[in-house]
Amino acid sequence: MMYSAAARLTPEDLYDAARMAFMEMALSGITTVGEFHYLHNQADGSPYDDPNLLAKQVVRAAREVGLRIALLRVAYARAGYQVAANPRQSRFIEATPDLYLTNVEKLRTDLTSMSGEAWVGVAPHSVRAVALDHVKAVVEYGNQANLPVHMHVAEQPAEVSACIAEHGRSPVALLESEGLLSDRFTGVHVIHITAKAARMIAAAQAMVCACPTTERNLGDGVVPIDLLLAENINVSLGTDSQTQIDLLEDARELEYHLRLQKMGRAVLSQPDDEDQSALAARLFACATINGARSLGIAREPLEAGSGADFFTLDLDDPSVAGATLDALLATVVFSLNKSAVRDVVVAGKQIVEDGRHFAQEEITTRFKALQQRLWS
Repeated sequence: MMYSAAARLTPEDLYDAARMAFMEMALSGITTVGEFHYLHNQADGSPYDDPNLLAKQVVRAAREVGLRIALLRVAYARAGYQVAANPRQSRFIEATPDLYLTNVEKLRTDLTSMSGEAWVGVAPHSVRAVALDHVKAVVEYGNQANLPVHMHVAEQPAEVSACIAEHGRSPVALLESEGLLSDRFTGVHVIHITAKAARMIAAAQAMVCACPTTERNLGDGVVPIDLLLAENINVSLGTDSQTQIDLLEDARELEYHLRLQKMGRAVLSQPDDEDQSALAARLFACATINGARSLGIAREPLEAGSGADFFTLDLDDPSVAGATLDALLATVVFSLNKSAVRDVVVAGKQIVEDGRHFAQEEITTRFKALQQRLWS
């Protein structure tokens, strides 16, 4: 179904789908999105006259919804190690690093006027979809240009096995030995790793983006957040195209999935934690400031002259009503229903008021029409 949709989406369809996803994000309190974007070509695999047309549609959608966006332009070059080309992936593939980097450089130039609102990152998809020399060229460019670098890493056991077959090392060990991990690098998923791999990530000051509700949906496995936090690794959260968009749900699942796996409670609590608020603060950071760092945003205090990005909550919402001030953060992290989000402000502009986005009816109407065209 994914490939079927990918083959038929027009640029305007992609704009409508992206606006719906970004509006859902805004309604849940999100103010900035890092979009892992790899739909580049026309349906037959040939480039558009502007090879960044689809990326620009996604940026346009985010800005019209009111979100800041890091367009993480994905390098995708093959179906896998020793795997025949998959014609259903023709819209994803740019065969050479030179072609990819030329298009990235053009997109960066075209977004110059949107500084602070939209910017570019680079994203070699995975060791499965990009050969090592290609990965190295992309990461080296990102490092030289001081861009965010994102990459799927150790999402599934099959990916790890294929990487060992091709390179004799696991994905994290490969990236570490090739000098590709850095404080600009974010590994997405990072599920099937060892404690040694976690130490490699930490030593490079690299980051991890976990996507717990999607990883549960796909049966990928449980992010070893205990290993990552024990090494003081910056962990952020992503939706990864999941139909459920709720970062606080993702935050609490970091803890809850481990409870199921380890059959214990408060797995991520630390000996010096005085109460559950300390654990909640740790998870809340994953849903907020850690994501900002992963996307290359400097953390700023909420004061005159800084970017005013914030959201408000209805403290009478049944999911949090009655929480004392001392227990409020823990109640928000572990109990909040996203319908309690009432107002969202990005760069000082209110985009959600009293639980509704300013363009909600029009965005929803157009998305419903797109769904009818795609699936009926």
